Amino acid sequence: MSYPDNLRYTKDHEWIQLDGDIATIGITDFAQKELGDIVFVEVETIGKSLPANEVFGTVEAVKTVSDLFLPVSGTITELNPELANAPELVNTDPYGKGWMIKMKVDNPADVDALLDAAGYEAVTG
Repeated sequence: MSYPDNLRYTKDHEWIQLDGDIATIGITDFAQKELGDIVFVEVETIGKSLPANEVFGTVEAVKTVSDLFLPVSGTITELNPELANAPELVNTDPYGKGWMIKMKVDNPADVDALLDAAGYEAVTG
């Protein structure tokens, strides 16, 4: 399983990559393997400002639906448009083309408090 060092992680299996005050967020390789074949990603919070740990959407796999939790507070600005026609990108490239949302982060320093790759790997053990 892969845990890129340039990302931060949550115990709920989301990853975040910060560029200035804009973050890209998706689910981890571990999460997509646990869910199985992903068939739909739903995010109805574009344009909304949400606190950390709030549900920002859901990911639907063949056998289950799982909530997606925001790693840090901020305003959701974009949903990955490719997921509408190719939700399987979350399975095949969870850290690349399978990203889910972009957001403007309220406090970029909050990202530093999240798990690093080694910390997340310890959680998934």
